[in-house]
Amino acid sequence: MVALVVAAWTNPGRGVARAAEQGGARATVSAVQKGAAAKNAANDKIVKIVKTDQEWKKELTPEQYRVLRTAGTEMAFTGRYWNNHADGIYRCAACGLELFDSKTKFESRTGWPSFWTAIKGHVEEHSDNTLGMMRVEVVCARCGGHLGHVFDDGPRPTGLRYCMNSAALDFQARK
Repeated sequence: MVALVVAAWTNPGRGVARAAEQGGARATVSAVQKGAAAKNAANDKIVKIVKTDQEWKKELTPEQYRVLRTAGTEMAFTGRYWNNHADGIYRCAACGLELFDSKTKFESRTGWPSFWTAIKGHVEEHSDNTLGMMRVEVVCARCGGHLGHVFDDGPRPTGLRYCMNSAALDFQARK
C-alpha cells in the first residue's frame, strides 16, 4: 500500500498500523513501485470537473493557478491559513469541495496548514516521485487540483500530516 510503503520508508513500525487504519484503500506496493496512482475510497457521488488551462487561468489567481494546476508549493509561513485557528471548513479554492474540517487541524510547526485527516472521499492520493524522493501527493477528488502532500509524522489518531498549501484552500467559518 502507498501508506505502508511511505510509512515503512520514513518511519519503520508505523506502516502496518496505518495501513490497517486506512482499511486497505490505497494502491498496492507493486503499483507504487511502478508509479501508479492511488485513490482513497472514492465517493462515487462526486462529479469530476474538467476545464482547460485557459478556463482555470481565468478563474484562479496566478498563485492559485501555480499551486493547484502546476503542483507548485507556496513558501512556508507565507500562506493565509498556516496560523488560522478559527472553527470551520477548508474547501478547494478551485471548485469549492469540502476537504478538511478545522477540528482536525493541528500545529505542525512546518509553516503550512496541517490536518490529521481529510473529509472521506474528498481527496485522492497519488505517488509523487518528483524532487528525487518518494512522496504522496494529495489532490481534490472533484477537480484534480494539487493541494499538497501527506506524510506519516502527524499526531494521533491517524499519525498523518496532510500538509496543504493555503493557496489551494478557501476557509469558510462555521456559523
